[in-house]
Amino acid sequence: MQQIFQHTFDNGFTLVAERMEHVRSAAFYFLLPGGCIHDPPAHRGIASVLSELVMRGAGSLGSRELSEALDNLGVDHSEMVGGVHLRFWGATLARNLAPALDLYADVLRRSHLPADEVDAVKSLAMQDLLGLEDEPAQRLFIELRQRHYPPPLGQDSRGTEEGIESLEADVLRAHYQKFFRPNGTTLSVAGNVEWEPLVEQVGRLFADWKPGAEVALQVGKAEGGYAHITKETAQTQIGLAYPSVPFGHPEYYNAVGAVNVLDGGMSARLFQEVREKHGLCYSISASYQTFKDRASILCYAGTTTPRAQETLDRTLHELRRLKEGVEPDEVERIKVGLKSSLIKAEESTTSRAGTLASDWYFLGRVRRLDEVQRAVDALTP
Repeated sequence: MQQIFQHTFDNGFTLVAERMEHVRSAAFYFLLPGGCIHDPPAHRGIASVLSELVMRGAGSLGSRELSEALDNLGVDHSEMVGGVHLRFWGATLARNLAPALDLYADVLRRSHLPADEVDAVKSLAMQDLLGLEDEPAQRLFIELRQRHYPPPLGQDSRGTEEGIESLEADVLRAHYQKFFRPNGTTLSVAGNVEWEPLVEQVGRLFADWKPGAEVALQVGKAEGGYAHITKETAQTQIGLAYPSVPFGHPEYYNAVGAVNVLDGGMSARLFQEVREKHGLCYSISASYQTFKDRASILCYAGTTTPRAQETLDRTLHELRRLKEGVEPDEVERIKVGLKSSLIKAEESTTSRAGTLASDWYFLGRVRRLDEVQRAVDALTP
């Protein structure tokens, strides 16, 4: 039986944990409510710059000392900016979890945000942004999301040149104070951990953190429609987006199943019908993306310019053909694939920690593995 625990402190900080006795490691995952959809128009890219800057020294440790402390604990870690959340995750030996959490408490609550490091971090962010010129597929997805979702939900975490250039130390500190707060923050832990010592430590580190004001998000109207970005290349990138049902909806598993009919391996429809049978494109995909109140399917095809129109036509044909039905053997293939992913996730502390945090954000509870398996087993044509 899974051993899943949860506690929300008075300041709104939530701890979710799963004890996995069969492993020797532990992973942790912080979700903070400061993703790029909260980047102000004048400072697009601030969340990405801040996610790097907060790791440049915290508490009693300078930038290099903090890096060395994490390395000495064997913490494999990363920082990522999503649409809704800033995400900080790490994995290490279970015995090193407690000192690793001590370090991250300093990062989240007492980061130095050194002014003399701001220009270097901005330079890294600018390089990432300018690198999009060499990544036409990434540039396409940015345009697709910006047109398909109502602003600011389609904002890209890389920001803009003007937004990055505008960032000064005082602006970054103000954003840090606004979005690094306990209310709305979730810490998930998965691995060979004991619940009572864990909740005691997390309470000591975070229970006295003062809550901040909730930040209201003004959502505009989606632009939608059709757009063509002209660029002199030998290749054409095609993107399509259409609505689906969000995570937690009664039809969620059917929606995921439908995506896997289109793109669930080399035997899926898009790969077989558009790429293999007709040789129209070198890459084609469909993926599911969700917010709390809405979700979408994003499709992509990379092809040569002479084959672009036929690639688009046949891709649209396969999307429409879903309504005509799904074959039993396709459903069985999907079930096997989803169950394989479930088994792999069950064996990974990092994957489980991410799932715990995601489930808590979307559902306010954690799905048990047998619940997910029953939902997959229930899929029918």
